[in-house]
Amino acid sequence: MIQRRVYEASAFVLSSIDYGESDRIVTLFTDHYGKIRGIAKGARRSRRRFANAIELFSHCRILFSRKNRDGLCLLENSDVIDHYAGIREHLGKTMAAAYMIELTDRFAVEGKRSRKVFRLLQDFFTFLEGQRYCEECLRFFELRLMQLSGYDPVLRECVCCNTPLDDMEAPCFCAADGGVLCRKCSHRRADTIPVSVGTLKLLLMSKEMDMEKIHRLILSRQSSRESRAILESFIRFTLGRELQSARILREIEQLTDQLD
Repeated sequence: MIQRRVYEASAFVLSSIDYGESDRIVTLFTDHYGKIRGIAKGARRSRRRFANAIELFSHCRILFSRKNRDGLCLLENSDVIDHYAGIREHLGKTMAAAYMIELTDRFAVEGKRSRKVFRLLQDFFTFLEGQRYCEECLRFFELRLMQLSGYDPVLRECVCCNTPLDDMEAPCFCAADGGVLCRKCSHRRADTIPVSVGTLKLLLMSKEMDMEKIHRLILSRQSSRESRAILESFIRFTLGRELQSARILREIEQLTDQLD
């Protein structure tokens, strides 16, 4: 008889869906084992065992068991480390956190460990809870997550002729080509998005800046609009779809602008 090995990990809840009458299927991103999926038996009836620990984007300490690396693991117990109450009390922050979690879920490969991605989630949730909500933090998160996931868009030079950013005039971004095009090379493509050199330099700076200082980066209205357009197009092209949380977040922001 194959014994089930028991593991302990720190984890963020990526998704949770009801299964059967009392169970839940939970997807988590862990510090030691990457993305895993498990079943929490009786989670919908037992508040003592799981409490709020399997709610979306909760940070928790879990015990799980499994016979092998394939298939669902069994979630034995889960305790909350941080429920991020400061995020959940603010609609914009809540949707931003949900977007970060869904994006991580889509880019993460099941079973592939990445302590850097785990730390990225920790850093940005701490930042989101402690700072005034601003859309820029989503752009900075997107860039860092894609860099760590191996889908880093080319922003420093033309992807076709390698012309440096400082030597470009009227650069454009092309998701299908994976980055920036100079004016000469962009004439060959119809699906490009104009973007200023200043916006590209700010995005490059945000990838390397310490989290303690990142709140100092403030995008102008033009840079905010441009960065959102190029990164949304790149993520949509890479994943082959628009994320539901991104659509809802955009609708909320549009409604807020109308009310203002």
